[in-house]
Amino acid sequence: MVANSAAVLVLLAAMACGAAGLNLTDLQRGIRAVQEQVHPAPLIFAGTSNEPLAREVCQELDVPLGRMRVGRFADGEISVQIEETVRGRSVFIIQSTCTPVNDNIIELVLMVNAFRKASAQTITAIIPYFGYARQDRKTARVPISAAAVAHLIETSGVDRVVAVDLHCGQIQGMFGPRLPVDNLGGAIVALPHFTEVLQRRESSKVTVVSPDAGGVERAKKFQDGLRRFGIDAEFAMISKTRSGAGVIASMKLIGDVSGSDCIIVDDMIDTAGTLVEAGNTLRAAGADRVYAFATHGLFNKNALDRIDASVFDEVVVCNTVPLQKTVPKITQLSLGGLLAEAIDRIHNHRSVSVVFSGNTDFRTENSAASSPTRSGVAL
Repeated sequence: MVANSAAVLVLLAAMACGAAGLNLTDLQRGIRAVQEQVHPAPLIFAGTSNEPLAREVCQELDVPLGRMRVGRFADGEISVQIEETVRGRSVFIIQSTCTPVNDNIIELVLMVNAFRKASAQTITAIIPYFGYARQDRKTARVPISAAAVAHLIETSGVDRVVAVDLHCGQIQGMFGPRLPVDNLGGAIVALPHFTEVLQRRESSKVTVVSPDAGGVERAKKFQDGLRRFGIDAEFAMISKTRSGAGVIASMKLIGDVSGSDCIIVDDMIDTAGTLVEAGNTLRAAGADRVYAFATHGLFNKNALDRIDASVFDEVVVCNTVPLQKTVPKITQLSLGGLLAEAIDRIHNHRSVSVVFSGNTDFRTENSAASSPTRSGVAL
């Protein structure tokens, strides 16, 4: 019924514009106005953790960033004030739970609560980087932190969660059965970048490297992605022995990387100590060039200085976490288009699976031409 009404209104708008002698641009504006009345655009709000990414998403969707004030009381408590009506609207909150992790989690919870109390129709939490994800399994006398944080976010009143490259897939199952969780992949923007780099170098041998046994599946998917781009990459793995949390006792390379352009693939870079050692291992084994891709560049402690002084030719990350300073060896790719596409599909009740399937051509299927949310109106 709504779709039929929208079609009639769009037709009437087109007829009215034609009768008035208006040009194509005026007709497009008229159609957008009618569509906005029938199916309002999503409301995008940003926490304080990653406002630049939120603004990129809004630019992609051609919508303004929602008005909201986040402040602090004298004792450090967080205050949230929504400064526009959200009643009956679809709300999307973009908030990474990166450093300061605890503040950003509580900020997200309070924002969700505020929108729920303000009668938003649906609330989707877009969490580009999901903190507390590394403690994801039962260990004696240790909390399952990922499950505890998932429960906290769920009970705040959110309707859906969209994350990017969760540390492990089982975190999706830590939310309740009535809460959809979409886990997007950052490789979707990294694959075209590395394809261009490798083709420009005319690399004769390319090897994708997993930094540990737990990352084999992720690295294998990246290898498959390169093959779809016409690069027949080989595979290698680094076996690590740990002597404690974050402490690597030894590294052993499994595979031949001599004369190869190597790409280490991981989900995050924290202090970069392990990454730098992995790069040294590859270079010592005869690698020609050494690259790295990790979706989340946390870069804690002196990670940026470590990478700047390392053997890496380039380290590529996504903008799920703001980069504190520019480092020549670090390239940051934007996920603004990916998140905008996911928001558009969720808002317009279209399939999101094509976005997190790793298909880099997702924007050619039902993109701006069929969506009132995206900029540009098809006639």
